[in-house]
Amino acid sequence: MSQECIFCKIVQGLIPAKKIYEDDVVLAFHDIRPQTPVHALVIPKRHLVCLDDLGEQDRMDAGHLLERVAHVARELGVAESGYRTLINTREHGGQEVDHLHVHILGGRRVGPMVCR
Repeated sequence: MSQECIFCKIVQGLIPAKKIYEDDVVLAFHDIRPQTPVHALVIPKRHLVCLDDLGEQDRMDAGHLLERVAHVARELGVAESGYRTLINTREHGGQEVDHLHVHILGGRRVGPMVCR
């Protein structure tokens, strides 16, 4: 856990969050600045800065994280119609919080990604 990390503080219960799902490895909660009608975050409880921090020893937890993303999408009712998942990595990737997190965006059609 990082004492400075807002997501670690949410995991510790020091900052409230509207939780959707929790187990020993991950926590899912609603984003406080939703970009779509359904916008949730799924985070590992263990502090990892970004996707690039994952190593070979993290394969089981990474797989669990992704499987739980799909579970949360089903719980939120967006699995049938579709949803976008997004993992921003570091500054140029748009990462705003230095704790690995997966966005689930749904509840309406999400426009195409345009890479230039």
